[in-house]
Amino acid sequence: MLHFKDVTLRLGGKPLLEGVSFHLPKGHRGGLVGRNGAGKTSLFKLITNEYHPDSGDVQRPKHASLGLVAQEIASGLDLTVLAFVLAADTERARLLEEAATESDPDTLGHIHERLLAISAYDAEARAAKILLGLGFSHEAQHKSMRDFSGGWRMRVALACALFLEPDLLLLDEPTNHLDLEASLWLEGYLRSYPRTIFLISHDRTFLNAVCDRIYHLEGKRITFYNGDFDFFEKTRRERLALIEAERTKQDAARAHMQKFIDRFRFKSSKARQVQSRIKQLSKFEPLSTMDEDPLMALSFPEPTQLAPPLMTLDNVSVGYGGPMILKRLNQRLDPQDRIALLGANGNGKTTFAKLLAGVLAPSQGQITRAHKITVGYYHQHQVESLRLDHTAFDHMADLMRGTPESKIRARLGRFGFPGDKADVKVEKLSGGEKARLNFALISFAAPQILILDEPTNHLDIETRESLIFALNAYEGAVILITHDWHLLEMTADQIWVAKDQTIIPFEGTLEDYKREVMGPSGRSEAKVAKADTLSKSRADEIREKKQAKKKKAPPPAPKKKKK
Repeated sequence: MLHFKDVTLRLGGKPLLEGVSFHLPKGHRGGLVGRNGAGKTSLFKLITNEYHPDSGDVQRPKHASLGLVAQEIASGLDLTVLAFVLAADTERARLLEEAATESDPDTLGHIHERLLAISAYDAEARAAKILLGLGFSHEAQHKSMRDFSGGWRMRVALACALFLEPDLLLLDEPTNHLDLEASLWLEGYLRSYPRTIFLISHDRTFLNAVCDRIYHLEGKRITFYNGDFDFFEKTRRERLALIEAERTKQDAARAHMQKFIDRFRFKSSKARQVQSRIKQLSKFEPLSTMDEDPLMALSFPEPTQLAPPLMTLDNVSVGYGGPMILKRLNQRLDPQDRIALLGANGNGKTTFAKLLAGVLAPSQGQITRAHKITVGYYHQHQVESLRLDHTAFDHMADLMRGTPESKIRARLGRFGFPGDKADVKVEKLSGGEKARLNFALISFAAPQILILDEPTNHLDIETRESLIFALNAYEGAVILITHDWHLLEMTADQIWVAKDQTIIPFEGTLEDYKREVMGPSGRSEAKVAKADTLSKSRADEIREKKQAKKKKAPPPAPKKKKK
């Protein structure tokens, strides 16, 4: 389905890919992994012909359809969400229009045959099912695209790509705009996708669930692993261990030769042996076990310990000036709490996070905070609002006024900004680097509580692992809102669920929650409940009518006794 043959790509004169060759067979689901900046998105742009290789060849079948998620939706905003997805199938739309105006019976017959062949009459149900899985209720599906934020429009763009069922589906970080429930649904959908998938992801759980082949981009080349992400990681670790062992042997041999050369360099009787060893030494190729850039370790500052509880909520309600979004909130936060805040989007998770962070004041009830408590609140809007013409050092210096430069730089170094890296303008930073800078900014005051709303968006796998270590070493309380299952598994020990306009504890494990969300049919019951065409009141009305009919129905006639 997809062939890269000795492909080299240079951007701005700098080689990004060198001699890359790999094959993705038809019907397989490949995952492209690698550290941020390795060139994964650029490789995708070669597939879509947005970039052209400096040398080599990128091949895919001429008549194979290619599907990708649009990065921006600028037109069609007056359409409903469902109509927008249906309009993505331009052939179906054209044929239906022709069928409505065509008068020739033979031509009309051919049109209907083609409509049947492409399952045009089932399209609306299929589109609605995809949208439902991605979090759009039936009511939401009939709202205008203008009513939705950029993140929700990205979900619509993903729905369009899935609806078209292209022969080769390209997905670049498809879970970034999804909540956990929608991510779980997408996993199941892609596992049964009937064609070929090539996706970029830093979510190891998602890669394990979906992919049967891993392509690792490192050092400007691709290494292929025939298995899921766990197989890739295990195999690569073993390969690196072999390389390390070989390098140790090589270093010992080099040291032995160098010792001989140094000892007998000026002895004429040993001149030939010395020259021979010098030649051998020059032929040794140095072995490397990692990228040029070392792995970065995140480290949150240790907070001042406060007596528990850090925060209590007593019958709190909160909203935005209109109807209450959350009610009956009765929670308590203690030091070292590790809480996963789950629930479908739209149920109030971000509202609850803002309430705890002090961004929103309670409309009713009482919040009691420990004296001198500070809260670090991470959310995507902060990342997007970083000043592009400022450096990481500028941002941190604004918060740490009067602090010696050496201490500011030391703080930034804990978040992957050593030396000159701290002096690079934000506009030149990658998404992952901006996220790390935001971690540094929200934790500069050594908060006793960290609230992290989708912290792993744009982070590569290595940085996500570093975040796990940092959170487990952190002495304060943590509340996590994330679709990254691995992060939750490795850090959270409590589950709170946003549901029915409140936050409730979930008595069970993450796996228990997953089973409850997905249900026996393998799709999200939470989303089905949210997206049900019948409102709760309507369902009650129907139930009451059925009961009334039963009461009104005449009793069954008594059976006649046999004579």
